[in-house]
Amino acid sequence: MTTRVPPVPPHSPGRPAPDARGSTCRVAAYPRYSRLGASSRLRWLQFVPALQREGLAIESSPLLGDTYLQRKYAGRPVLGQVLRAYLDRARALRAGARGADLVWIEKELWPWAPAWLELWLLAGRPFVLDYDDAVFHTYDRHRNPLLRRLFGRKIDRLMRAATLVVVGSAYLGERARTAGARRVEWLPTVVDHERYATGARARPDDATLHIGWIGTPATVGYLRPLAAALAELARRRRIVVHLIGATLAMPGVEVRAIPWSEDDEVRAIAGLDVGLMPLPDTPWERGKCGYKLVQYMACGLPVVASPVGANRDIVDDGVDGFLAHGDDAWIDALSRLADDPALRHRMGQAGQAKVRARYSLQAAAPQLARWLRESCGRP
Repeated sequence: MTTRVPPVPPHSPGRPAPDARGSTCRVAAYPRYSRLGASSRLRWLQFVPALQREGLAIESSPLLGDTYLQRKYAGRPVLGQVLRAYLDRARALRAGARGADLVWIEKELWPWAPAWLELWLLAGRPFVLDYDDAVFHTYDRHRNPLLRRLFGRKIDRLMRAATLVVVGSAYLGERARTAGARRVEWLPTVVDHERYATGARARPDDATLHIGWIGTPATVGYLRPLAAALAELARRRRIVVHLIGATLAMPGVEVRAIPWSEDDEVRAIAGLDVGLMPLPDTPWERGKCGYKLVQYMACGLPVVASPVGANRDIVDDGVDGFLAHGDDAWIDALSRLADDPALRHRMGQAGQAKVRARYSLQAAAPQLARWLRESCGRP
């Protein structure tokens, strides 16, 4: 399904501004998901109004709709939806890319389609790729040697042919440069600072430490290795673990499952004392962009995270949070935060300032618009 951005009245602040040649840069965008998909919502859809104001005309065609994700998270069959989505994207690509100055693609046009097919359909048009995950490891580390042979270099071929590759972490940028990408730019996964800054802290001061994690049923497994440390901490002091968007049983720990919604996520995070982001140190996780940490910091929370991938770049250890490796380090970091409300406040303030300067939509949108205009050939 193709989503056209509604026309904006003349002289409106949201009206695409003409570039130096007297016309707008027309971008045909192909995100993987519609608004329910976090990667597409955060890496592209939230930028669209700002990009319009910066002089770009946007037409967006997601591959998979919200119904797909709802069925997937509920454990229901999705194969039929995927097949229809692949056909719909082929039609959208033929119609939309033909009149565009630039094609923007989240990760790849079709998972498990060969690179030559995607490049053939793009027909030499300038295109931009965006990555917030190490999707190349889906192929080059697959357990099936035949699939590794067939698809292992797919993403590298796409990166090498792209006009621009935008990445959310240093690990992804290193892969793009190794693949031979002509231009690589870093764009963190950001929040709308104005929206998060208005989410007033809703936590009453009491003796309970409210620890939180936000994610999906597909990623809640990252918390399992932390269960023993949280249970030990719960034996020493009163804690409650809030899981926003998923649930997980952790013996000895009081867990509160909070349904996720885009409208309520800021309020749910603002009700916490500390935000968590545990990760194993594996190739896939090294490519992650640390968005949870940005959300927590934007709400004024100190954070505790594994020293993996972008987490090490986002967290200034001891200033706006702690990097913890091993159960003892996690228990020590959380105990320090539990015992010192003033430390929590100082770290939360430092994190908010960092988000405003480096990890906000307001800071990132002009950069992305400039890169896209340059990729159109219209600086």
